[in-house]
This record gives sequence, structure tokens and C-alpha cells, in this order.
Amino acid sequence: MRLTIAAFMAFVLIGFGFAQDAQTASDSPTSPAGQQGGFAFTGGVNLGTDTLKTGGPLDAQGHPTSMESWTLLAFQPDIAFGKFGIGLDLGVHFQLYPQGSDDAVAVYQGDWVPNYQGNGKSFLDVYLPKFMYIRYGVKGEDPFYVKLGSIEDLTLGNGFIMGGYTNTRFLPDRRIFGLDLGLDGSLFNMPIAGFEAITGNVAHFDVVGGRVYVRPLVNSEIPIVKNMQVGLTGVFDTDPYVYTDTSVNGPWDPSSTIGVYGADVTVPLIEGKLFPLRAFTDIAFEPNQSSGEMLGIDGRALGIFLYGAQLRLLGPGFIPDYFDANYDLYRAQKFEVMQLTPTGDTYVGWYASAGTAFLQDKIVFDVALDGPFKPIPSSYVPDQTRYPHLKALFHFGEGIIPFFFDASYEKYYIGADKGFFPDLVDATNAVIVLDINYRTGATVL
Repeated sequence: MRLTIAAFMAFVLIGFGFAQDAQTASDSPTSPAGQQGGFAFTGGVNLGTDTLKTGGPLDAQGHPTSMESWTLLAFQPDIAFGKFGIGLDLGVHFQLYPQGSDDAVAVYQGDWVPNYQGNGKSFLDVYLPKFMYIRYGVKGEDPFYVKLGSIEDLTLGNGFIMGGYTNTRFLPDRRIFGLDLGLDGSLFNMPIAGFEAITGNVAHFDVVGGRVYVRPLVNSEIPIVKNMQVGLTGVFDTDPYVYTDTSVNGPWDPSSTIGVYGADVTVPLIEGKLFPLRAFTDIAFEPNQSSGEMLGIDGRALGIFLYGAQLRLLGPGFIPDYFDANYDLYRAQKFEVMQLTPTGDTYVGWYASAGTAFLQDKIVFDVALDGPFKPIPSSYVPDQTRYPHLKALFHFGEGIIPFFFDASYEKYYIGADKGFFPDLVDATNAVIVLDINYRTGATVL
């Protein structure tokens, strides 16, 4: 083990020096990395502290029961060639002079050993995440694109079924390797059709789905509607309990598969970068025999102000954006809600968003709020759609100052406990994410 540590440290130090040279070259205005289709190699050493469940007594399944602090040291090279790019995450967690041990260094073997301490991680679970990402092309810009690895914004169509799904909610303990692939027929001079396929986890194919679309009037000369899209979307979860040991509320069958499917129409009313505007409508069906419809618009003003609005007609028990950013955290609960027969009447809901984006979207702030057009229930009900829901995000990208970070705050069941405004800032039923980085040379802390 000590030989392994020494070899890894030597590898990191060599990589550190190489990364510094490579980054200096790529930042030069005359380097190939600054040219279209050029080659670039950058890399960094990531040093930080993570909290992992590796300590304490073992439970009945032989798993650790308490959290421990581990230092992370990782070499993260990033290689780009034209539209192709690959990022690696070659790291190890360790402790210096661990408590209760005579060793000077303890290394967490779960970083490289499948099924370590019975954690159930297969070879693919352990080694696919060593690739932070593999990509070709850019979604929304290139007719063919593919991204594999950590994905933080999987959205199909207008997001009424899958909107902003991310597979990174279990970092640092678990990195999941996903897939987002799209192909537009314009690549073959056939812009009439295209498709997008996704999975949250290539190792298990638990969350899988896709969207196919056509532009029926693309060969006409009719303004506006010539670029209209008509799409069909379906997303399925083949293992709702993949991240949960037991049922949350009832004796449901954990082997069940659920699916949400629907159709949409999207019309770009105004194109361009300053005042883009599109209108869209969706209909979706969920496994509890509920359905929802939506009519909306979104766009930008002066290229920097973001806005959106939707009018929703929701059946009892219908959950908009079923596969959302926090789906992996609540998938078992949502699955069990879908097993219940919905009660109540169809009602009208709303959605509104506003924000701003600067410096080629390196600085982005956006807030979205949705809820029903009816009073908040006087007593608690488990249906989250009966309450307002807030999502706010702030992105400060790399390259402006040495610090760069992402922060998000998502709050469910607003008004269920203390009232609207007190609940809005209460951490109960909220998901708070903060990722702060500091770059110095080739090192990221």
C-alpha cells in the first residue's frame, strides 16, 4: 500500500508540472488551443476534504454507519481536440495518522476497489466515474453532440417531464456516469427530424429516456412556423429504489418500473441573440393515471435578461417536471406517491421565472417559482404540487477572478408549516448546494 501511495504521489507531481506547462501553452494567443480544431491539454491538482461514510460500527449488512473526514488528492487532466473533449478524475482519499491506527497514512480503498466494504459498487460503478466527462459537440449548437459522465442539466424538450435532472447529487461519495446524446437530421441535410437519448447511469440504465421530434413545415417558406417542432418524450425509471435500502412508506414492489410520457409543440417566435422568444405547449401522462397540460413562453431581452411563464392545467396527483434536479434524492418517495389513487379535482397552476446572464453566461442568476391557483392547504398533505415551489441558482464561472462557484437553493412545500415567507427561508424540505473552487496555477482547491 505504501508503494501505491508513493507511486500515486509521484504521478500527481509529474502531472502537476506537465499541467502547468500545458496550461501556459494553451493560454498563449498563438497556441493551437486558441485555434478552431486545435489541440489543448490542461490539468490540475484537486486538493480538498470530503466526508464519507467509512467509520463507526457496521450495520446488519456490514456497512459503516458514521461519517469521517478524508483528504482528497486528485489529478484532473482535461484534453480537448476541436469539438472533442475528455476530462479525467484520478484521485485518492487518505488520512494522515488516522485515529486508532499505527500507520502514518490510511488510504480509502473504495476509490479503486469494487464492492469495497459491501457498498455494492460494480467494476463499472467504480471505474466509469474516473471519466468526469467525455464530450463531442455542444447541445443546442451542433447537429450531433454527446456527453458522458457527470451531467447537471438533462432536459428533454421543454422540461415538463424531465427538466434539469442531474446525476451529481451523491458527490463526493458517489460519482455517476450518465449519457446525453442528440442527433439532428440537418447533419445529413434532412432537418425534418431528430432525436435525443439520455440515461442518468450508464452502469445501471435505471433512468432512461428520449425525445423524437419532427419539423413538419421546415421545407415551406411560411415565417415562424417553418421551424416549429412536434415532439414525443418518454422517460422511465427501472429501479426506483436503487439508492434506498428499504421502502419509505409502504410495502411496494422495488422491482417495478414507472414511466412518464407525453407530447409537445414548440415554435420559435423570434430568433437571434438579443431578443429570442419561443412559445410551447406540452401534455404529459404519469403512471397514477394523472395527466397535465402546459402552455408557456420563455426568452431573453437584450441578451442578458432571462424570463419565462407557464399556465398549467394539472390533474390530481400530477407532478410537473417529475424527473427534476433532485430526482435521485426523492425517487423512492415519488414512486410510492405514484402507487396511490389520486383524489381531488383538476386545477390550474402557474410558473414564472426571471434572471440575468452576463459575460457569455459566465455569471448567471435565475429564480423560478411555481404553484397552484388555490389556497395553501390548512393541514399538511403529501402532494407537493399543492404548495408553491422555488428554485434559485447562481453561477459564477471560471476566468473572471480566481474563485468560481455554483450555488442553488430548491425549496418544496412552501407554506406547509410556518407560512409562506417563513417557510421560504427554512431549510426543512430544501435542497441546498454550494460548490466553491479556487484556482492557483494548475491547482484547484
